[in-house]
Amino acid sequence: MEMRNRFFSKLDFLPRSNLFGSIPRPLAPERFILIFAVAFLLAVTESGLAQERVKFPVSASSKTLGYSPLWVAQKQGFFDRNSLDVQLVLVSGADKAMMALVGGSVYVSTGGADTVLAAAEQGVDVATIGGIINGLTHYIIGGKKFRNYEDLRGATIGSSGLTSGTAFVLRRVLQAKGLEYPRDYQLINVGGSGRIDAAIIAVPLSFEAAEMGYNVIGRVVEVIPNYQLTDITVKKSWAEKNRPLVVRFMKAMVQSMRWLYDKKEQAIDFLSKEMKLKPEHARKGWEYYTENHIWNPNAEANIEGMKTVIQIYAERTQQKGPLPSPTKYVDHSYAEEALRDLGKR
Repeated sequence: MEMRNRFFSKLDFLPRSNLFGSIPRPLAPERFILIFAVAFLLAVTESGLAQERVKFPVSASSKTLGYSPLWVAQKQGFFDRNSLDVQLVLVSGADKAMMALVGGSVYVSTGGADTVLAAAEQGVDVATIGGIINGLTHYIIGGKKFRNYEDLRGATIGSSGLTSGTAFVLRRVLQAKGLEYPRDYQLINVGGSGRIDAAIIAVPLSFEAAEMGYNVIGRVVEVIPNYQLTDITVKKSWAEKNRPLVVRFMKAMVQSMRWLYDKKEQAIDFLSKEMKLKPEHARKGWEYYTENHIWNPNAEANIEGMKTVIQIYAERTQQKGPLPSPTKYVDHSYAEEALRDLGKR
C-alpha cells in the first residue's frame, strides 16, 4: 500500500479542488482507464499471487536453542513470506540425515559440518550453503570431585555420540590440556547408560548444570575459537536445478537470523516458549549466541570455522598433503543471491 501511495503521489491525473472548495473537473475516460489499470496491477503484485507456495521438507538433528532459527522462520512466518510450505523433520543420526537428503526425502538438511565434509570426500553430491550454529558454545562440566582438567585422568566423560563432531572437539580440547584418549580417560555416549564423571554440555544447559552445583572445568572456545558446528546442506545437483526455491529458503533464513538479533525481548520470549527453556536461561542463551555471533545474520557458514573442521577431519583420517580449501565444500552463492534480493548486500 505504501508503494502505491508513493506511486500515485507522482501522478497528476487527478483533478484537485482549490482552497475554496471549487468543484473538480470530471475525469477524461482515458485517464480513468489508466488509473484503474495501474491500481489493478499494483493490487495483483501486492496480493502475493506471483509465487505458489511449495512444499519444502527440511531435517534437523534436534530442537534446541542452536537450531531455533529454523523454528523462528516457521513460526514467525518467514517461510510463508517466501512462499515455502516448510515441514521441519527431526532426524537423529548423521547417517540417516544424509541418506534422507541424498534420497530426496528432504530438500535441505541441517546437521554437523563434519558429516557433510566426510560425505563430500567420499564422492557424495552435497554442499554446505549456509550456517546454523557457527561456533562452539560448549562447556566441560565436572561432577563435584572433578574441578579441573587434571582431575579428569581416569574419568568417564560423556559426549553426544562417540564419532560425532562434538566428540572429536572434546578429544582435541583434552589433548591440548595433556590428556590423551583412550589412555587417560573413557568416552561414553550420554544417550546410553552408565555413570559419567564429566560431560561436554552446550549453552544454555551448561548454565543450568552450573546452577545445580556442578563444576565448570573449562570453555571449549578457549582451545577452539573457530568451528562450524552445524550447517545448511543441499544435494548439489538438486539445488542447481531448483535454484529459485533454494534462494527463497535462504532469504527466509536471513530474515529469521536478523529477527533474532533485532527483536531481543520477542526473541527471548519465543525461545523460552518454543524451546521450553526457563526465561532466565533463554535470556542467557540469547545473549551468548548473539554476543559471540553463533548465529550469522547473513545465514552464511563460518569459513574460519570450516578450516578447523577440515583440519580435524584430516587428522582423524590421517590425510597427507596440503589441506583443501573450504570452497571445495561451501557454496555461498545462494545466500549471496538471497541477500541481494533482500537488499542487504
